Amino acid sequence: MYIKKDDTVVVITGKDKGKKGKVLKAMPKENKIIVEGINIQTKHQKQTRKLRSEIKHQEGPIDASNVLFYDNKEKAPTRIGYKIEGGNKKRVSRRTGQILD
Repeated sequence: MYIKKDDTVVVITGKDKGKKGKVLKAMPKENKIIVEGINIQTKHQKQTRKLRSEIKHQEGPIDASNVLFYDNKEKAPTRIGYKIEGGNKKRVSRRTGQILD
């Protein structure tokens, strides 16, 4: 999966198209990510002895194919490729060719 935790991404499809956010969690096995402020879902919390009932708003997972990495230097979304340098695999911006990690 090309996207990692703490990357900034831009949503390219869906109800939140065009929004930017920081990746809070990456789930590579499911190919899903959770982005800050994107895909807000409503959860109803039942009342317990210690907690009151409430309606919570939290981010839901979205598919990693629905986002693009946002390059802060170029101020534009870009695709990501890989390049092997010195036996190490590095992420590379397809727009500029610069190493990201």
